[in-house]
Amino acid sequence: MIAIQTKYLSPTNTKGARIKAFATNRPLNWGVTIPYDYSESHEMPHFRAVQALIKKHKLEWDLNNMRFGGIDNGYVFCFDKSIVKESM
Repeated sequence: MIAIQTKYLSPTNTKGARIKAFATNRPLNWGVTIPYDYSESHEMPHFRAVQALIKKHKLEWDLNNMRFGGIDNGYVFCFDKSIVKESM
């Protein structure tokens, strides 16, 4: 399964708030950080970071069926094609 985790990075003295997105089952350098856009809903900057990650690495992942859920400091995004089937 492909999972992309995002996390909120607090502002510092030199940088504003940011969102970092990284693919959890890919090499460590598969990450991207974008500025936090306060004009959008809370979830949307995290999704924008996912879009930036996919664009940066020229991935052909269809985001139309992406699902997400909240964690302590961000979100985890995954695809609905990753299904666990219960065996009987």
